[in-house]
Amino acid sequence: MPASPSSAAQEAREALGLRLREIREEARLTARDLGRLMDRHASKVSRIEHGSATPSEDDIRAWCRHCGAEGQIPDLIASLHAVETMWVEWRRMEQSGLKHAQKARLPLYQRTRQFRIYTPSILPGVLQTKAYTTAVLAAIGRRRAVADDLGEAVAARMERQHVLHDTRRRFACLIEESALAAGFGAAEVMIGQLGHLIAMSALPNVSLGILPFRPDRDAAWPVEAFYMFDDEQVAVELVSGHLTVTQPREIAMYAQVFAELSDSAQFGAPHTLGSWPPSTQSPPNDASAQPRAHSLSCDPLNT
Repeated sequence: MPASPSSAAQEAREALGLRLREIREEARLTARDLGRLMDRHASKVSRIEHGSATPSEDDIRAWCRHCGAEGQIPDLIASLHAVETMWVEWRRMEQSGLKHAQKARLPLYQRTRQFRIYTPSILPGVLQTKAYTTAVLAAIGRRRAVADDLGEAVAARMERQHVLHDTRRRFACLIEESALAAGFGAAEVMIGQLGHLIAMSALPNVSLGILPFRPDRDAAWPVEAFYMFDDEQVAVELVSGHLTVTQPREIAMYAQVFAELSDSAQFGAPHTLGSWPPSTQSPPNDASAQPRAHSLSCDPLNT
């Protein structure tokens, strides 16, 4: 597994290596002794223990067998799978097409009750029309040269949107104005999409905030797109792959950023969603332009 850009993935890899080192030391074996028993070089044992290399399932089985710790094999392999799924390149996730990647996240959406979503360039999937989704996934398919299963992928994303109409769930969505200005599928698709956003923002369990173009975004500058699922995990979409953050410390950092972005957002401002392309003029500096509550608080303590 190549080194991940995620500190969470690296920390998990190091934690796994530390557990394996403790198992070796409890068996009173040196790295050289264990390497010889496993038919591995001692340097590989050291790299695994320090988190600079990821063990295979066979490595874990052999390690535990020679250290008399067979009972820990299932738990260690589960930890290995968690490390491997923290950072996944798009080419690996979508090697069989876009449909699999769309359907794979459905169980996560079904068990989540509180969603916090921030998108700087593409509108959140749960708020997309079928036409907009089709344009977006077609563009992704062309860029990443994946198998052509567009119709099935679009259907899978539409199926995922059913959670939006379950009032037991709460959705706090923040969208950069640039996502409204840089459209997909031409003006007709965007006009329909913006009308859909207005309709969805009226749902009692949905809060929709727009972050406008303005020169004083020092405390809430645009960041990468991220989706928070309860306080369980954060999904981050990067150019080369999909990052899953599960470390509580890092989840708290995303919650803080979401709160800061919420403070700079406008809620229910009709001038932002009234036409396409939207106006890029700075919003007026009066009370009507200030963030206000809209159906759902965006405070991370409440979402």
